[in-house]
Amino acid sequence: MAEKLIGKVSHWFGNINVAGIELTAKLAVGDRIHVLGHTTDFEQEIKSMQILHQDVSEAGRGDDVGVKLKSRVRVGDKVYKVE
Repeated sequence: MAEKLIGKVSHWFGNINVAGIELTAKLAVGDRIHVLGHTTDFEQEIKSMQILHQDVSEAGRGDDVGVKLKSRVRVGDKVYKVE
């Protein structure tokens, strides 16, 4: 499957398993992402995301979103959308 770079991890909140992601392209609930870094490599469907503690169904370039993830990520990990 093709993958497109859509952002990078800017924060990790380990107590609630939420990553802050700086987007460079559109991301929507239901999209499948692939997180890749030095020790990170997994895929997951986006079930929900927030901007400033408000639920949103999609976000675009320049937005910082919070996304609940199933595995730990690290600041700087790249986020790809699986197409």
